[in-house]
Amino acid sequence: MIRTATPADVPVIHAMVRELAAYEKAPDEARATPAQLREALFGEYPAAFAHVAEESGEVVGFALWFLNFSTWRGVHGIYLEDLYVRPGARGAGHGRALLAELARICVARGYERLEWSVLDWNLPSIGFYEALGARPQDGWTVYRLTDGALRELGSGH
Repeated sequence: MIRTATPADVPVIHAMVRELAAYEKAPDEARATPAQLREALFGEYPAAFAHVAEESGEVVGFALWFLNFSTWRGVHGIYLEDLYVRPGARGAGHGRALLAELARICVARGYERLEWSVLDWNLPSIGFYEALGARPQDGWTVYRLTDGALRELGSGH
């Protein structure tokens, strides 16, 4: 079963974010706290949204996403920040169901893109995404400013 996340889901979503970070070999980079997730998802001005997958009443996966915008298409899209299904629940269709719910939201709202990034070594996920019809966007490289470089640029130096 796929449903919109509630504030009561924040602890399990936080735990799965940590599990995902460990899987992606970057556990020290996942510094978000439950309070930060709660504020982002359910605060006065939510900036992110989440859906969870349940099996027998237990949350076994989640999709956390936010809106982006295409100046070329002139409409919003969804950027999927994280998709994770716990190892014991994989292969039961939860990941597909989470992506299908986001695709349904896109279609219902007139959004024209559902996008995400995947690590190039994560062959199981790449195979899963391509089996759904997703295609890599060749010719694009992701850039990111964080930590000291972000602070330096932001402070005018």
